[in-house]
Amino acid sequence: MTMARRKPSRAAAAKPARGSAPAPRPRRPPPRHPLLIVDGDSFAHRAYHALPKTILRHGGKPGGAIVGFANFLLRLYESERPRAVLVGWDTLAAPTWRHAAFPAYQSGRHFDDALVEQLELLPRFVSACGFATAKAAGYEADDFLAAAVAAEERHGGIAVVASGDRDAFQLASAATTILHPVRAGEMARIGPMEVRARYGVEPRQVPDFIALRGDPSDKLPGARGVGPAGAAALLKRYGSLDAALAAGRFPHEAEMLRLYRRMATMDAAAPLPPLADQTPSWGNAAALAREWALNRLAERLDKLAEGGG
Repeated sequence: MTMARRKPSRAAAAKPARGSAPAPRPRRPPPRHPLLIVDGDSFAHRAYHALPKTILRHGGKPGGAIVGFANFLLRLYESERPRAVLVGWDTLAAPTWRHAAFPAYQSGRHFDDALVEQLELLPRFVSACGFATAKAAGYEADDFLAAAVAAEERHGGIAVVASGDRDAFQLASAATTILHPVRAGEMARIGPMEVRARYGVEPRQVPDFIALRGDPSDKLPGARGVGPAGAAALLKRYGSLDAALAAGRFPHEAEMLRLYRRMATMDAAAPLPPLADQTPSWGNAAALAREWALNRLAERLDKLAEGGG
């Protein structure tokens, strides 16, 4: 009579035979490098107002915004070591749908001619570094940030978004960190937990929060009599602006509040350039800086080129 052979237990099957080499440990995946996404206008404005107007480039033209933004971008690159960089820009000469829908939007803003002229040059510097730029009529820099985050997360990547605009907090997630300036040379790292601590809402609720609270910098008035604490309390109770309106809140302001929410929502459908991995071309950027007679910046870029950093 033939006896049925018993299958070895899982533990026994997993145990290597005596004298055999132990099974190799699974390798840890290499650390992922993020896509670095930068609000170009935000930091160019900061650089222009932070640095002395005595910084000049070739022909005696102003160069402070270029130098300040370039140094900021290089510091970011060195600290984050991204796989690629995208810098988004506003198109100042072309209004967006937001301006058409709400004429008071961002009204009263005035930019010095010296700043505007440098803003036109900065995308050229970014491209010389080997990085990507995004700029198109009808879109704001914010929209490109959202589109790039959506694309990177869709492909399983991670992102770091540098912006001085708190609207960007809506992009915070497990895969995306916001770098927000808090004082000279210091950036706060903002994730979902920090958004909750600051505003009392989830990142996805930030556009609803802005619609209810308002945004003085963009001239969005918000709901009458509602401040930050009130907006957070409403969203905690109802979950969303739509739910609050459906419950009968703000019946005479509903249409405008929905518009404010739409205006505060970054457009993830904005057009993007290819965002494949990049190798910086510091030598090209140094040549451009030298063409502009920004020699100290050129020297810094030359050192990066020599070091292969």
